[in-house]
Amino acid sequence: MTTFNRSTSRRLKKLNQIPSIWEGDRRPLSSSPSTHYDSEAKGECILWVDGSQGIVRGMDVVSKDTGPEAIVRTLMKAMENPHSPAKPARPQRIVVKDREIQFYLRGVLQDLNINIEYAPELPLIDQLFRGFTEVLDNQIPDLPPEYAQTLREKAFAIWQAAPWEFLEEQQIISLEINKWDVGTLYVSIMGMLGMEYGILLYRSQESLKQFRTTVLRSEESQADLEEAFLKQDCLFLTFETIAEDNQELADLASLPLSAIEPTFGNIHPLEGLRSVLYEEEALVVAVALEALQRFFRDKRTQLSGNAFPEISRRYRISLPHGNESVKSVNISLATMPKLAGELETMADLAADDELDISNFPIFNSLRDDLIPEDSFLSLGVVSWEMLEYLHQRVKCQKVKQIKPIGDGLPVILIQTSRPKAKKIIESIEQAGGLKAVCFNPGVNSIDGESYDLGLLQTANNELFLFGEFLQADPIHAEARQKWNQRCQKTQGYCGLILARGLTGASRGNPQLRDMMALFEVPSLSPEDLNLGTLHLMPEV
Repeated sequence: MTTFNRSTSRRLKKLNQIPSIWEGDRRPLSSSPSTHYDSEAKGECILWVDGSQGIVRGMDVVSKDTGPEAIVRTLMKAMENPHSPAKPARPQRIVVKDREIQFYLRGVLQDLNINIEYAPELPLIDQLFRGFTEVLDNQIPDLPPEYAQTLREKAFAIWQAAPWEFLEEQQIISLEINKWDVGTLYVSIMGMLGMEYGILLYRSQESLKQFRTTVLRSEESQADLEEAFLKQDCLFLTFETIAEDNQELADLASLPLSAIEPTFGNIHPLEGLRSVLYEEEALVVAVALEALQRFFRDKRTQLSGNAFPEISRRYRISLPHGNESVKSVNISLATMPKLAGELETMADLAADDELDISNFPIFNSLRDDLIPEDSFLSLGVVSWEMLEYLHQRVKCQKVKQIKPIGDGLPVILIQTSRPKAKKIIESIEQAGGLKAVCFNPGVNSIDGESYDLGLLQTANNELFLFGEFLQADPIHAEARQKWNQRCQKTQGYCGLILARGLTGASRGNPQLRDMMALFEVPSLSPEDLNLGTLHLMPEV
C-alpha cells in the first residue's frame, strides 16, 4: 500500500485539527441510460464534506478506472486547500460508507491521528448526490439516445476511412439530401494539416466561403476570428483524444482507435456553438456520414490523385429509425472542382499578400519563381529503408546507379502547402524533370555578405533558386559539411523531396504521409556549373 512520505505527514500534522466529522465518498455521477454517451457521466465524483459545518471542502471528478489514491488526493485538497469559506484544517473523525475505502484510509492516514469510521448512511453526501443526479438526468444528452450508438459507429467508420489523407479542406463535396428541410450540404474535410480532424457539413456555400475568407485575412484579430467561427452555419463531427494530457499530442492520427472520441454538434449565427444534436439533426448527420463513408470507399483511388476530378455517385441509405412510410432516402454526392479551385485561389492570394519579398536577394542568371518564398527548407538525409518506402509510395524520379553506402541519401527537403507542392512537381515535369542540385557561391555587394545559393537545374538547363544560406551561419556550415560528406559516399547523388504540411503540426518535420515527390539527381559542384560567384542585382 502506498503511504505518505515522512515530510508530507509532518506537513499535514502541522494543520490545525478541528473537532469535526467529515464525510467522504466516491460515486458515479449518474446511472441514467440517457447519459450513457455523455463523457462526464462516465466519470465518478469524489466528495469530502464537513458534516459539522455543512460545507463542501473538496470535490473532484475522475475516471471510473482511477485507483483508490484519487480519494486521498481529494482529501489532501480538502485539508490543505479547501473550497471557500472553509479554512485549512485536519479533522478528528472521518466517516465513510464503503468498507474498502475505510480500510484503505486507515492504512494511509495512520500517522495523522484521524479516526476512520464506517456508517451505512452519509446523510449530507446522500443529499448532495441526489441533487447532482437530478441535474444530470434532466440534462439534454449530447446525442438522442436512439441515435447515439449509430452515430458513434459511423463516426469511427469515417475515422478509419481517413479521408483527410487524400482530401484537403477546400476540396468540397456536395451532398444532396432534399429531406427534413435540408437541401444540399457542402462537405469540408479537416485533418490534412495534422491539426484538427473532422467533417464540416455546411448548409450553404456562402457560409463556407465567408468563413474561409475571414480566416485567410491575416490582419483579423482573435476576437474577429471567434466571431467568424460562430457565424458559420454547419453541422460538424470532430475527433478528440480521451487522454487527459492531450495538449502534448501533436497528431491524433498516431493514436489507436481506443484513444479517439468523436464529438458532434451544430454551429449557427443565431445559436452559436452547441455540442448537442437534436433528433432531426442526428438523423441528417447519420445519413450523411453513411453516404460519405460509401463514397470514400468507392472513389478513394480517384480522389487520391493529384487532381480533384469531377465524380458523382448516388446511394440509397437506410434510415436508422425509419417509420412505416419512410425506410430509406436517396443521397447524391458530387465533387466540386470549380469551387475547390476558387477556394485554392483565395488561399494562394492571401499567402502572397502576406509575403514581404523586399528582403530576399535576387541574383543574376537565375529564376526564383519555382519555389515559394515562404517554404521551409532543410538539408538532411533519408535512410535507405525510407528511400525504398518512398519509391513505393510517392511520385519518384529514380536513379539506378545509387549504391546504398553510408547512413542514407542526402536530400534537400522543401516543405510548402499541398497545392504549391503540386505546382512545383508539375513545373519540374514540364521542364523534362530535374537534372541536378548545386550550391553556388553568391555575394551581396551591398553589405558584403557571402551566401551559398541553393540551385535546381531542370532538364531544359534552366536554373532555379530554392534557397539562400549565409555562409557565416554555423548551423548551415555544419549541414553543408555533412551534405558534402554524404554526397561523396553516394558518388555524387542526392535527392529533392517535396512535402506538404507547411502550416500544420508537422511543419519543419514532415512525416512520411506528408511527402509528395522524390527526385534523385547528381549533386554538382560550382565548377561543374561554371557560373562563378553570383552577385546581387540592385533593385531598380
